[in-house]
Amino acid sequence: MKRRLIYGAMALVLGINLLIGARVYLGSAQAAEKDSAYSNLETFSYVMEKVKREYVDGQNLTYHDLVYAALKGMLNSLDPHSEFLDPAKYKELQSDTEGTFGGLGVIVSVKDRFLTVDSPMEDSPGFKAGLMAGDRIIKIEGKNTAGMNIQDAVRIMRGAPGTKVSLTVFRPSTGQTQSYTVTRAIINVDMVKDINGNKDFPLSADKIGYVRLVQFGDKTSDDLEAALDKLKAEGMRAFILDLRWNPGGLLEQAVDVCQKFLPHGQLVVTTEGRDPAQNTVHRAMGHDEIPNMPMVVLVNIDSASASEIVAGCLQDLKRAIILGEKTFGKGSVQSILPLSDGSALRLTTAKYYTPSHRVIHEVGITPDIVVPLSNEEARDVLLKRTPGALDSLDEPLRAQVLASHDRQLDRAMDLLKGILLYTRNSDNAEKRLAKNTAER
Repeated sequence: MKRRLIYGAMALVLGINLLIGARVYLGSAQAAEKDSAYSNLETFSYVMEKVKREYVDGQNLTYHDLVYAALKGMLNSLDPHSEFLDPAKYKELQSDTEGTFGGLGVIVSVKDRFLTVDSPMEDSPGFKAGLMAGDRIIKIEGKNTAGMNIQDAVRIMRGAPGTKVSLTVFRPSTGQTQSYTVTRAIINVDMVKDINGNKDFPLSADKIGYVRLVQFGDKTSDDLEAALDKLKAEGMRAFILDLRWNPGGLLEQAVDVCQKFLPHGQLVVTTEGRDPAQNTVHRAMGHDEIPNMPMVVLVNIDSASASEIVAGCLQDLKRAIILGEKTFGKGSVQSILPLSDGSALRLTTAKYYTPSHRVIHEVGITPDIVVPLSNEEARDVLLKRTPGALDSLDEPLRAQVLASHDRQLDRAMDLLKGILLYTRNSDNAEKRLAKNTAER
């Protein structure tokens, strides 16, 4: 009797397992079928044929146009940085990376559906004309930019050096709309500047040095080293590295900048993707140029990419205090994958990770000390940095800007003054203790 009960229970359990397994298998099979390339390509082909045959102007369409349009939509749906490049765009990209071009020197993106200036490169035509971060470009050459993608906007703004382009710009911080005529030029920007926008690198009265990195270009690391050498020769005791409004640049330059402040062999950043070939490790190959020296790094929402790599690395390793506002959150790697018909994919294939394996992309770097600036305060800082900008203002606004303070920089200075004072007092206390001990 017991044996029959046991066998019956085993049969029941086995039956339930088979039933559950069958349902799981069927569910998996249905999911696999739903995600099958072949079944979805069949749907794609059906829709393409339907459009070609029944769209009101379908006689003007080609299969080539429809496939390219679908590829553009597919890549654009992934993230803001992936893109399908038709042969003309791919050739333009190759020209940009292999040669020189005339442009305005402004980095743009789409924010809240508006074509927005992320950062004008300093010393560029756009910067000298008075364009500022946050400006909305509402017209280019009289053409409304509503619905215009970044690539088309950049293509219109670029051109032969010496030629002009007209822009209509709305500035949210002032509520004013203004027209600019900017002359295109070969973009050549000083990447490293002092507190006055020059290359003199004076020390403060408290022996605090300051360097601002405009962008991470080919010579940023070399120019930074030259600035550090000058500041050290003058007796620098603390250091501020300003990465605000720095949109990034070259990865290798970010690594080179980090290694100015790290011991040899220290991990700086890793990249990780699905393809093992995308996984890389970058370590400091130099040595700390200012060992044990107190250091503050300034960042804000317009600090992106390479700036975030530097800030995240130095924060993880407790080499610097990060002060300001949360950064932009652009920490991904785009690979260019050429196709046989002359087109190419610009595809996000990896992400950057800080030494503690924090992801930067879409997260950003949160400062150790958060010091926000209002829109007006940020505007005033940028106006003071922009050549000729103050002269273009009416007298009340000009007086307001001149009287304003950079609260983030002031806070960094006060912080370093406190650290230096504490260190000096501690050193004096240790000396007194050693002297008393010796006398005994």
